[in-house]
Amino acid sequence: MYPAATKGVLPKFFLDLTRLEGFAEIGDHDGMLRIGAATTWSQIAKFDLPPAFDALKQAAKEVGSIQIQNTGTLAGNICNASPAADGVPPLLALDAKVELASAERGTRVLALSEFIQGVRNTALADDELVTAILIPPIPDGAGSAFEKLGSRRYLVISISMVAAVITCDDEERIVDARIAVGSCSPVAQRLLKLERDIIGKTVQNIKLTEEHFAPLSPIDDVRGSGSYRLDVVAEQCIRAITRAIGHE
Repeated sequence: MYPAATKGVLPKFFLDLTRLEGFAEIGDHDGMLRIGAATTWSQIAKFDLPPAFDALKQAAKEVGSIQIQNTGTLAGNICNASPAADGVPPLLALDAKVELASAERGTRVLALSEFIQGVRNTALADDELVTAILIPPIPDGAGSAFEKLGSRRYLVISISMVAAVITCDDEERIVDARIAVGSCSPVAQRLLKLERDIIGKTVQNIKLTEEHFAPLSPIDDVRGSGSYRLDVVAEQCIRAITRAIGHE
């Protein structure tokens, strides 16, 4: 949240949660993968996770500099609620949930799609902390990939990005698909119609239409026009699906 701080105005104190037990750990919890809120990007990138998490690990390696990856957290990324938050599309494609805790009201769990409500706006109450990201079980054999476009290779805010988690049968027909797009709407979104329409198809038979991208509302800004973003996203979707299946 440091970049969002008002110039010349500093809080009276900062709260450091990194030493709380379980806050910087990754492990199983009630059948789900639990990523503690203080887990850094570098920890995620290095942790031994199945191929379904490759998109998240790829995003972790593209967040800012090495220094930021060593200190920045996945929970901080979602709480910042930027439309260009690199962690959000991979988490949406994993059906991620957010664990919230209040000293008085206990713990609740929200889908990530419900937690992020708008630009810099979340469902986090004043008396709550994000304590963990929870990932439900992923279909066996799922692969994933992350595609990000910026004005340069590293240290850049994305123009557009796509994360895909894809499961295929033995003949490489898609049997499960989760595809999420960031930087092309106020909140990153799953492309549900595209996900439905590619079931039963091989990547070679996928046909994209304008209707698949209707939920998006990309803006014109210094990084690119809305129409350019839509063109890029279509290509990124095909690339992410292809890479998730295992074809570079």
